[in-house]
Amino acid sequence: MWKMNTKHCVMQAGMTMTNKFLSLLGMAQRAGKLAGGEDLALQAIQKGRAHLVVLASDASDNTTKKFTDKCTYYKVQLCREYDRATLGQATGRTERVVIAVTDKGFADALLKSVNLDRT
Repeated sequence: MWKMNTKHCVMQAGMTMTNKFLSLLGMAQRAGKLAGGEDLALQAIQKGRAHLVVLASDASDNTTKKFTDKCTYYKVQLCREYDRATLGQATGRTERVVIAVTDKGFADALLKSVNLDRT
């Protein structure tokens, strides 16, 4: 039996999520600790409520620039590991381009899971 490297795995719709990051993202959604969508995520960043921003790897150039600039200015960590369909599946939506994590505990756990995948 072979072991799949989840860092480079692109999830397809309907597949079981085995990645810890995506599982934590789903838990944060159920706990009400995410601001999903461009407008809500932007408000969370500007009001200082965002501890982490997850931006889809396939976001448009304009969206990527907007959120990269905002996260740099407001000193919010930005993560670009997954595409919009994968983020949507993790949060129970069709697609999700940008998500702001508004809970520090979830943000820290999400960042830790990404760093563990990279080792």
